[in-house]
Amino acid sequence: MKITEIRNKLIEKELKVTPQRIAILEAIIKLHNHPTAENIIDYIRNNHPNIATATVYKVLDALASNELIKKVKTERDVMRYDAVIENHHHLYCSESDRIEDYTDNELNELLEKYFETKGIPDFKIEDIKLQIIGKFTKTKK
Repeated sequence: MKITEIRNKLIEKELKVTPQRIAILEAIIKLHNHPTAENIIDYIRNNHPNIATATVYKVLDALASNELIKKVKTERDVMRYDAVIENHHHLYCSESDRIEDYTDNELNELLEKYFETKGIPDFKIEDIKLQIIGKFTKTKK
């Protein structure tokens, strides 16, 4: 994603366009591996050494609350960040803490139809996200 696209996303959400926000959102997109805040800090320090750690956390919260990124909590209670906003699920490796996106429209339809017919009393579903836990049999190259 280009810087102009990142700027446009910030503007669409009526967020002030700052170098910090651009750098942090760009890092999440480029890392594309559901990075932790520490991964993001390490990545941006190469080009933006003056961005404070506290700023990174504040920007991450602002991006998440404005739905520009999603928070993904692992089984080990580690907060990770996802730049993919579209509806998808996650494959979580219990051995390595690796997370991969999993998109399956048929599964989405199945889940939506299931909950339309079954429902949950006194509860309105806003979104359904699965985290499928297992072990990858091949290492990612």
